[in-house]
Amino acid sequence: MAANIKRLVLDSLKPRESSLLDLSKTLAEVNGIEEVDINVTEVDVKTETVKLTIRGTSIDYDGITKTLDEYGVTLRSIDEISVHKKRRKSSDH
Repeated sequence: MAANIKRLVLDSLKPRESSLLDLSKTLAEVNGIEEVDINVTEVDVKTETVKLTIRGTSIDYDGITKTLDEYGVTLRSIDEISVHKKRRKSSDH
């Protein structure tokens, strides 16, 4: 039985010099992602705490973590997740 990730809400810490625009566009290119929302919740001298809301049909979690790593973003926690079971096509009887 397989399942698809449909929605993720991630609490992350990113370097201030990393562009939110570039990060959001790159995340949107990951397989299965249709929409990315980034909300800055806290700003420090060197970092920003951001909440990432990612929606799609079958989100590639490994692709997300690879992209975050490339941008120097630390994943602090998964705050929400929505997973749906893949529907099997019924075979003709």
